[in-house]
Amino acid sequence: MPSAGEFSALYDDAYQGATAGYFAKTDKKLRRSRRQLARIRRKVSGGRFLDIGCNGGFTVEAAREYGFEAFGIELDPVSLAYAQSHFPTNHYFHGRIEDYPSKNPFDVVYCSEVIEHVADANGFLSATARLMRPGALLYLTTPDISHWRRPQDINEWDAFCPPAHCLYFNPLNLTTILARHGLRVIRRRWAWKPGIKLYACRTA
Repeated sequence: MPSAGEFSALYDDAYQGATAGYFAKTDKKLRRSRRQLARIRRKVSGGRFLDIGCNGGFTVEAAREYGFEAFGIELDPVSLAYAQSHFPTNHYFHGRIEDYPSKNPFDVVYCSEVIEHVADANGFLSATARLMRPGALLYLTTPDISHWRRPQDINEWDAFCPPAHCLYFNPLNLTTILARHGLRVIRRRWAWKPGIKLYACRTA
């Protein structure tokens, strides 16, 4: 398993080639983020919102537009600089969730396509739960290794890309590890592509 330093170097290299093309789709990404926030807003009326792995800040900005006090955490300095320059009224932190210093709990935590990248899922989820108030909502997505549309040959699956993706989940093991950290799954969204999309509530 790569060390924390090796992970950091890996993503520094990967983002250099991907950032320009990714940020060229700003309008599309903002529209998609607004659709996601519309769903979340129906469940939580407002409060403090945190996006773990916020990339260019699109979902953080959508949360602000929907009335949340919006925060983002991002490891990649290029992505973070983009977020800070394009959406400067929001709050950002450069680093890992485990190192986030906030003392005020969040009402919503958004974590999309991140957990598969971390080396220690228990440490990651423990830190996430620590930042959530009791009753707070977690929205989490990740590839689903058990999905019926996943290619039979796992090497043909576009989500199978070690070492960038070092953990793989199915609905059962993800529900189990979330529960270990006081996060109870309350709903799973149907996914046509091989992915898990779920809402969980912090119970303790």
